[in-house]
Amino acid sequence: MKKLKMRRIDLKDQAGQLELDNLMSALGNQGNVVSSKGRELTKAVFGEALSPLQVVERVCSDVRTNGLDSVLHYTKQFDKVDLTHANIRVTLAELREAHANAPPKLLETVRRIKQNIYAFQVGLVQRDAVQSLGTRGELRLRFRPIKRVGIHVPGGAAAYPSTLLMTVVPAQAAGVEELVVVMPPTPNGAYCSDMLAVCHELGVQEVYRVGGAQAIAALAYGVQGINKVDMIVGPGNMFVALAKKTVFGQVAIDCIAGPSEVVVLGDETSNPRYLAAELISQAEHSPGSSLLVTWRKEILDEVEKALNEMLSTLERGDLAKDCLEQFGAFVLAPDPISAFDCVNKLAPEHLHIATSDPAKHADQIDNAGAIFLGPYTPVAAGDYAAGPSHVLPTGGTARFASGLCSNDFLRRSSIVTLTREGLESLAPDICTMADREGLTGHKASVLVRLEK
Repeated sequence: MKKLKMRRIDLKDQAGQLELDNLMSALGNQGNVVSSKGRELTKAVFGEALSPLQVVERVCSDVRTNGLDSVLHYTKQFDKVDLTHANIRVTLAELREAHANAPPKLLETVRRIKQNIYAFQVGLVQRDAVQSLGTRGELRLRFRPIKRVGIHVPGGAAAYPSTLLMTVVPAQAAGVEELVVVMPPTPNGAYCSDMLAVCHELGVQEVYRVGGAQAIAALAYGVQGINKVDMIVGPGNMFVALAKKTVFGQVAIDCIAGPSEVVVLGDETSNPRYLAAELISQAEHSPGSSLLVTWRKEILDEVEKALNEMLSTLERGDLAKDCLEQFGAFVLAPDPISAFDCVNKLAPEHLHIATSDPAKHADQIDNAGAIFLGPYTPVAAGDYAAGPSHVLPTGGTARFASGLCSNDFLRRSSIVTLTREGLESLAPDICTMADREGLTGHKASVLVRLEK
């Protein structure tokens, strides 16, 4: 393997700021963070080099118009699998068989992690709130779970049973009744015995062999054999992220959870091997982005040396190296405050703080999907087992979006109950506002109730 040469960005001059801005633009949800293989496939399917957004718009439009036929067509084109109306859904017998044949160690691990996630998520669930107005009435805020939720689980480069756990269990903690899982028809997706076994272990019975933008469209619009859902959650590649954005409004979504990202914040106290390992762990998703932000120039060479040593020993080292060179960077800030500002601007999906005082430095960060503090808290702990969901906002959207949690599966309704006395107390203000807005019917609806 040739030596890795990481991009270096110095923020002390305007050129460095511009380079970082350009990198952020490429990594954003309107960018083109797509593998070379993905770009080639797009051209083969559509006969031209379309952007991810153009691909998604075509797929969603076709599925909305032609239903399951388009879903099957794009599944054949993208995944090279020829499915039919009869076998797109995984049968209950297949789920039971996979579970029966699953390694006991896997199922034991799933049960422990499920308990970690459930204990954390159920403790977050919001409860109904009531404010008594005495003799004037009562105000309530009522929460009800969303009825039917679609869960997208990737299955291209690797199998992700962790994603099943991090999406299904928070929904169950919230009380969602119907859970629908979609996975691509690949050896790492709906044809992966481990994935089917985990579905069965978690009590998921509705599983379909479809992934990508066509799966998101099928869940949102409903097609023959797949009833539409009320909400879609789960991570995916750029096409999945853009498809969720496209169907939002038809259904709810969790967040724009696209290609994986990590920003590592380090200083002279950081272990270079730990920093290197953290950068690789997200880059190996391929595509993904990994940035090291520091105000200590001397650590950059040490981290780059560690990266080269580790990449040569890892099974997915070539993929990670490609991502680090395309979408990775060492970002040198002139001082700690500038480094914190840079992280807030990046608003990363994952932020690992490996500085001398990670808790203090975390207080300086407002924008991040999930924050991991100290040398013994790798992002992998959150990816797999800690408890908070690993479905997190990407592409800088952590400025305004949050990671998935049990409360995202709840709808809230206000319930107002007034007595005659209560209405009389509010009537003057209601009538004043109605007069100012020229809505006389509003005013009349109050006064008619207060006639002697």
